[in-house]
Amino acid sequence: MAHRLTPLELMTKLISFPTVSRDTNLPLVDWVEEYLESHGIAAHRYCHPEQPKAALFAHVGPDIEGAIVLSGHTDVVPVDGQHWDTDPFVVTEKIGKYFGRGTCDMKGFDALALWALVEARYVGVSKPVQLAFSFDEEIGCLGAPPMIAAMSGVVPRGGPVIVGEPSMMQTVTSHKGGQGFDTHVVGFEVHSSLMHTGVSAILEGAKIIDFANQQNAISFSSEPTTLGSMFDPPVTTWHVGQVSGGTAHNITAKDCQFSMDFRAVPGDDIVALKKSYINHVRMIETAMQKVHADTRVEVKTRFEVPPLQPEDNGMAESLVRQITGDNARHVVSYGTEAGQFQAAGYSAVVCGPGDIAQAHQPNEFITVAQFQAGHAFMQDLISRLV
Repeated sequence: MAHRLTPLELMTKLISFPTVSRDTNLPLVDWVEEYLESHGIAAHRYCHPEQPKAALFAHVGPDIEGAIVLSGHTDVVPVDGQHWDTDPFVVTEKIGKYFGRGTCDMKGFDALALWALVEARYVGVSKPVQLAFSFDEEIGCLGAPPMIAAMSGVVPRGGPVIVGEPSMMQTVTSHKGGQGFDTHVVGFEVHSSLMHTGVSAILEGAKIIDFANQQNAISFSSEPTTLGSMFDPPVTTWHVGQVSGGTAHNITAKDCQFSMDFRAVPGDDIVALKKSYINHVRMIETAMQKVHADTRVEVKTRFEVPPLQPEDNGMAESLVRQITGDNARHVVSYGTEAGQFQAAGYSAVVCGPGDIAQAHQPNEFITVAQFQAGHAFMQDLISRLV
C-alpha cells in the first residue's frame, strides 16, 4: 500500500514547487497526479494551449453526479523584491505559524483537499468528492473557466463547490466581481513645441484614466445597496495601478499603456460597466483622430471574474455551515473562482483556512491553529460522505 502523507507533509511538498504564475506549474501537477495514481485515483488534466501549465481534477466515490468539489489554485504570487526571514519555498514552523509562499494563499487548503480525496478513497465514501486544481488564478482567475468546461463529460458533474481561499474558516457567500482592460493609447509624435499638431498618448491617456476618478466620485456619493453595504468599500470601484509610455520629455508621446480595472459589488450590471468604459475611450479616440487619423486606442480584456451572488438555500453554503457552525453573513471584496463556478451553474461558497491579510506578503504564513481547523473540517466532511 502506498504511503499516505499527512496534511503537513502534503503542504510542505506543494510549497516546494515555486509555481509563480509567470512560470510553469507542471512539476507540481506531475507530482500530484503520480501521488493520486499511487493511491488508485485517476487524475485528469486540462492543458493550457500555449503555455506549460495545466489544471488537474479527479473524482472519488460512486460514479454519479453531485460530488462535493474541493477547488483550489496551484499558482502563487512572486517573492521578487520581498525580504523573507526564511526560504519562501520551504515550510518553516515557528511561533505557532507555518511560513512559506502559499501557506495561506492557498496551498494550505490544496494540501487539505488532496488529503481529503485520498482519505475518501480509503474509507470508501458512498457520496462522491472531487478535486479541482486550477492555474493562473493570481493573474485574473484565467485557468478555472477552461478547467470547469474540461471537467464536463470526463467526470460526473459536481454539486456544491467549496473554494478554499483564506477566510478564517468562515462561510463566505458573496464576493465582488471584476474586469480588467489592457489599454494602449497610440498617439502621433511631434516636437513638443508644436504639440498642437501632434497627439500625446500620455495626455490623452490621462483623460481616459480620469474616468476612474469620475466613476469613483459618483459611486462614493451614492447610497450603497443593502448587499453592497456589507462590503468594504460598499460600492463598485475603478483603479489604474501602472502606467508606462513616452520617448522623451520634448516629444509628444507615441504610446501610453495602462490597465483599467473595476471591482463590482454583486448586483451591479457588469455589462453596463464595461460599456461605460468603452464609450468613454471611444469619445477620447474620436477627438484624437480629428487631429491625426492614424491615432487610436486599443482595448483588450485582460480578465473577467463574475461576482459570487448570495444563493437562496444554496447547497454549498448549507453544507459548510453545518460543518463549521458559522451562521453569520460574510462577504469579501476580492474575487475568487467561486463566482466562475457559480456562473457555470454550480452552487458555490468560499471557505478555507488562513487570513487573507497574510496573502502576498513577505513571510506569508498560516497559523498552526488555522491549518488544524482546516484539517478538522475535512475530517468532518469525509465522515458525512461515508
